[in-house]
Amino acid sequence: MNVVLVSTYELGHQPFGLASPAAWLRHDGARVTCLDLSQQALKDNEECLRNADLIAFYLPMHTATRVALYAISRVRSLNPRAHLCAYGLYAPLNSDQLRELGIQSIFGGEFEAPLAAFVSKLMRHEGNGTDTSSSASISLDRQQFLVPDRSRFPRLNKYAKLMLPGGRERVVGYTEASRGCKHLCRHCPVVPVYNGVFRIVQRDVVLADIRQQVEAGAEHISFGDPDFFNGIGHSLGIVRALHTEFPTLSYDVTIKIEHLLTHAEHLSTLRETGCAFVVSAVESFDDNVLRLLDKGHTRADFVEVLKLMREIGVPLSPTFVAFTPWISLAGYEDFLLTLAELDLIENVQPIQLAIQLLIPSGSRLLKLQEVRDLIGPFDHAALCYRWLHSDARVDLLQQQLEAFLQQSRKWGMPRRAIFEHAWSLLQSFRRNERAADSREPALPPMAARTTIPYLTEPWYC
Repeated sequence: MNVVLVSTYELGHQPFGLASPAAWLRHDGARVTCLDLSQQALKDNEECLRNADLIAFYLPMHTATRVALYAISRVRSLNPRAHLCAYGLYAPLNSDQLRELGIQSIFGGEFEAPLAAFVSKLMRHEGNGTDTSSSASISLDRQQFLVPDRSRFPRLNKYAKLMLPGGRERVVGYTEASRGCKHLCRHCPVVPVYNGVFRIVQRDVVLADIRQQVEAGAEHISFGDPDFFNGIGHSLGIVRALHTEFPTLSYDVTIKIEHLLTHAEHLSTLRETGCAFVVSAVESFDDNVLRLLDKGHTRADFVEVLKLMREIGVPLSPTFVAFTPWISLAGYEDFLLTLAELDLIENVQPIQLAIQLLIPSGSRLLKLQEVRDLIGPFDHAALCYRWLHSDARVDLLQQQLEAFLQQSRKWGMPRRAIFEHAWSLLQSFRRNERAADSREPALPPMAARTTIPYLTEPWYC
């Protein structure tokens, strides 16, 4: 059986979500082609798609799914006889729309074993007309993973790089040590699928996956776990073993503020084992917004964690949902002032200044009456519920900032200049509401600061 696994976007990384199931399917005898549309044009791979018996789209995130909506229609026209699948976090969340496009089988959660079992079923019934349609399913069963098969991907140096202070680059590999999350943040797309459950990838598999990527040129590993400290014993065991085997290899991880505070005694291990930076979804400095999102931390907690991280010498790279229904122009001003006062301008990817709250299908935010009162109908093209701010100027500011940020990336503007433009744009919106005798606030003096290590692919959801 000819199987094509398709990834549309995975944050600029070589997709684990293709390499892992490829190993399972090849082990069971399927002929597997992996197609990464972030690196390979669909038009250049039409022959393999036409010859496929099954085509499966990997949908780990919102952007990947939106891109896939167009790719699925094109693939359906190229090969109307192939069985179409979708799998990954966003597949079950958008099952109705995917089925309208021709997707016949959907797998969420721990997808490798169910997908492999389904392909085996197809191979057993190949050519006999048996109905092999499948309903949308979410499996949270523990799996014994296989080492991902990365043998037929574009080279690692084609993907996102790690930029170091001074302009030096490192080739980046990507892996996952766990999936799911113990926590129930209201806006997080992991929650509707995993609902507080997390699952590990066995240590020997993770290390073997990293080993093969180092052999392929990786100098840095990005861990894609929703929260690296969900299973802290598992995670620290991996990075200790990794550092012992590859002492010059660096890595980055994502960890909740709550976990960084709770496990403060282990932060030095991150530094000692080569952690280049830690990403943390801070989301807001407004305690009311943090409460509504059920983030499990406060503004004061974040300030404490920032102090701890600076003491141990590991940069913190916070991410934000800067625009929510509950922020005002004054609130956004406080957000920018706080970034400046905490000397965080160089730590924050510029796109974070314009991120707007996304409310996808199944979001726990929909349990809040005040959210249900403000949303419109589900937008099937955008794959989210649309909402408008009560102050139209806030929406206009967000739109203008987002448009500017897209251009600034093309121009190669430094983060400080982008931040100063965002501040100036905000002030142009605020001038009309200030009292006649009120003075425009000034940004605090900003000392020159070395840019922290960062990945060249901006952080999108």
